[in-house]
Amino acid sequence: MKLEIESQETGKIELLVEGEDHTLLSIIKENAWKKGADQASYIIKHPYLSEPKLIIRAKNPKKILTDAAQLAMDDSKEFGIVFSREIKGK
Repeated sequence: MKLEIESQETGKIELLVEGEDHTLLSIIKENAWKKGADQASYIIKHPYLSEPKLIIRAKNPKKILTDAAQLAMDDSKEFGIVFSREIKGK
């Protein structure tokens, strides 16, 4: 994965997210909404010819993105713990 800030202004950031698809971007977008973003969306113009662009509007979009990424990591870790517990019990 490679991130590039395409544009940044007060209350808005746009990131190009090279090497990712709907899977990760959907999680980050949903978590950004949960963390209080005014707008959280992404665009993939063409699945093979363009890189996804993540767009966040908020009072502090960098903090929203940091918090959204942390929530994704926390959820993933929790899933791993619960899954491990479940398969050990079977």
